[in-house]
Amino acid sequence: MKALKGSIGQSVDQPDPKVRFYLFHGPDEAQSSALGDRLVTALKAAKHSIPSGSLRGDPALLADEAGAIDMFGGAKVLWIQPAGEEIVSAVEGLMDARATESPVVAIAGRLGKTSGLLRLADSHVLALSHISYELDARDAERLVADLARAEGLRPQSGVAARIAEGCANDRRMIAQELTKLALYLDASPTSPKDLGRDVLDALGTDMGGDFLGIADLALAGDVRSLGEALSRMDSSGKEAIPIIRSLQRRLLMLVPIRSRIDGGERLQAVMTSMGKSLFWKDKPMVEKMLAMWDSAGLARVSERTGTLERRLMRGDAPPAAEALGEELVAIARQARRR
Repeated sequence: MKALKGSIGQSVDQPDPKVRFYLFHGPDEAQSSALGDRLVTALKAAKHSIPSGSLRGDPALLADEAGAIDMFGGAKVLWIQPAGEEIVSAVEGLMDARATESPVVAIAGRLGKTSGLLRLADSHVLALSHISYELDARDAERLVADLARAEGLRPQSGVAARIAEGCANDRRMIAQELTKLALYLDASPTSPKDLGRDVLDALGTDMGGDFLGIADLALAGDVRSLGEALSRMDSSGKEAIPIIRSLQRRLLMLVPIRSRIDGGERLQAVMTSMGKSLFWKDKPMVEKMLAMWDSAGLARVSERTGTLERRLMRGDAPPAAEALGEELVAIARQARRR
């Protein structure tokens, strides 16, 4: 059944034990994932991922996994991401099963009105569906304020709006940004700190300039052009954090797309489905990077750049410009070998 407007928070924080299948879909996949994570937390469960492609060839697998008792006695949530029409038969089997031990969460992107998966989730009493819309500027600003409080940050006037804009209203990027700012200020719910414009200025929170272009050169393996761009950087290293965050922003775009391709979707079909959410001039570069990197490679890049950023913010890394240059060149060389 379709979740009533305004009730989804209660549905995941106080889950109905009768619900076997949760479908979180829509253009804001970050919100969908966050709702699924809240459900996992509420159930005090472990997340057990099932590739959607495996259910296409073996639809009975989902009901079998949902009905199995964990050998260690703990609760678990079966997690399918990305999900699409290929899991309809598996979900139908789940609904028809006599009993289940574990609920199933499916994270899907945009689903049309003719989607069999959506119709099934909307109509069945043992299922719950919710559509996640992209945040507008006002909602994003409120989200920044709410997440900041959870991190022990007190945004000063205008700061929440600036962070939302700098993160393009992207929920995952906002959450990551606030976590890093809390680390920088040594803030926590028990020891809150003021978050002012001076901190954003110092860390280059805004993502202007050609920082994304430099990040793209690394991910696309263009070592020569990357070297030329790095040579033009300010030697003080003040641009290092903005460039790293531009790289992370690109990774946040690439990872879910690459996951869909790994799940069996064709590259061109995925690119077409993105529509206007991807600037047309960026499409050739994005297609090139998707062809060069698999999900595991993107995950390693994300982990390494996150580590570098934390070291730079703590001041326990080599000079920022030098450390950034070495990392970007290493990424570019790895891309060329793939």
